[in-house]
Amino acid sequence: MGARPCYARPGRSGAAAVGPASRSGRADAGFTLVEVMVALLIFGMLAAAGVAVLSFSVRAQAATGARFDEIAALERTGAIMAADLGQALPRAARDEGGTLLPAFVGGAATLRLVRGGWSNLDAAPRPGAQKVAYRLDADTWQRIAWPQLDGALPLDPAALMAPVATARLRYRYRGAWSERWDGAAGVPLPDAVELTLVRKGGTTFRQLFLVGSGYAPQPAAAGAPG
Repeated sequence: MGARPCYARPGRSGAAAVGPASRSGRADAGFTLVEVMVALLIFGMLAAAGVAVLSFSVRAQAATGARFDEIAALERTGAIMAADLGQALPRAARDEGGTLLPAFVGGAATLRLVRGGWSNLDAAPRPGAQKVAYRLDADTWQRIAWPQLDGALPLDPAALMAPVATARLRYRYRGAWSERWDGAAGVPLPDAVELTLVRKGGTTFRQLFLVGSGYAPQPAAAGAPG
């Protein structure tokens, strides 16, 4: 009998031929350790940069808020003092012990006066004038008010600006400046007051205020029409 022909099986031989190459391709498709480390390094750098930007934004926002608060406190202090000093009255008042005090008394860092124009919205039994004072207590510039002009105890002080390192007041009358004012020369009110506040950070604020109308009428010349 003749020899039987031998046929190859394409299916198996084909699978055997492509199997190892296919497995090698799948292995080459992954990441090496160096690639993973580089990716982690880049991610860490981006995260650090994001944290730095966020931290800077938070610090900038806090500094801006603190500056706005400082400006608001300065404007509030200036407005309150301008209202008090602009309506100062030449009216003497008595302290808690009954001692009669001048209408306007000022030192280097303290000031007390009587002002008019005190609004009485609730129709309380009190006058339209009010005794007020300013002082530097510790590191806070304060305003103190009294419910009555004579013999009453003061109300709780109101903080206007803090922290303040130093405060300086000067008083002007007829072109001359002085460090104190007590009306001893027979003049109850000065013409103007200068306030200088130095914050603990070193920032200096200087403001000028007119007292009363800031104007003293001159005596009429002899023979001038009335």
